[in-house]
Amino acid sequence: MRKHHQVWKTFFESLQKRSEDARMSMQWWRSRIFQKYSAGSFVGKLSVAAILGVLFVCITLGLNVGSVHAQSQTVCSSGDRTYVVVSGDTLSGIASRFGTNWGSLVSHNHIANQSLIYANQVICISSGRTVNSVVHASTSTSNVPLNTISAPKSTAAIAVSASSSVGSVNVFPYGPCTWWANQRYSQLHGVFVPWRTQSDAWEWTARAYQFGWHVSSAPTVGSIIDLQPWVQGAYGLGHVGVVEQVLSNGHVIASNMNWGAYPWQVTYVQFTPGPGVTFISR
Repeated sequence: MRKHHQVWKTFFESLQKRSEDARMSMQWWRSRIFQKYSAGSFVGKLSVAAILGVLFVCITLGLNVGSVHAQSQTVCSSGDRTYVVVSGDTLSGIASRFGTNWGSLVSHNHIANQSLIYANQVICISSGRTVNSVVHASTSTSNVPLNTISAPKSTAAIAVSASSSVGSVNVFPYGPCTWWANQRYSQLHGVFVPWRTQSDAWEWTARAYQFGWHVSSAPTVGSIIDLQPWVQGAYGLGHVGVVEQVLSNGHVIASNMNWGAYPWQVTYVQFTPGPGVTFISR
């Protein structure tokens, strides 16, 4: 009897030991699972935070790019002059060229950060000033406001022969750069260019030679700037404008039509004398 009692006691003790081992094993596994879950939760939270951070940066950059794009697509009021920003420009420098101040440009263009402008951004210059406010004081150009210029009532045939040196009427159709260059040159000097055929913008230099006009690589205020195709942004037919100012670094500010995003407006663009660029005058 005592022997059987000892057997049962040993059996129960063995069961108790196994139960204790199982309990300890369950606690160990629970601890491991909790640790894994905690690590996974931390990694998951970290991943979510990283994704939200990336989204915030993207949204911020998107808003900034949208702002830049909106600024580059500015539409100026009727009568305003427009200037297309180039690399290195500052508001104070632009204001100085146009006889105004940077505060007026900031206010008129609703610029949020006056220290930040972008290449190809359009700056609107308030109307009411004449071209003489942007050319050298020593020049004797015609004092005719740009906003009073209108398209000609007629494009009657020019009264000029092949041997003549000047024209009396602007025969070019309104809108293209050739019309503006001819019209503005006439305002400043009282004569039109004499050529009427073979007169795409890139051909003006050759035609100037044929009619005895002066062609130079050095700019002068009031001269016609002629860009050959694909030079400094000109397209396949070239481009012509009129030099309004010669800067201290040798670059020029030229008035133009049919340039950039606003082909029907007169815009002021900075060009650099060099290969493919000539300056024409009588």
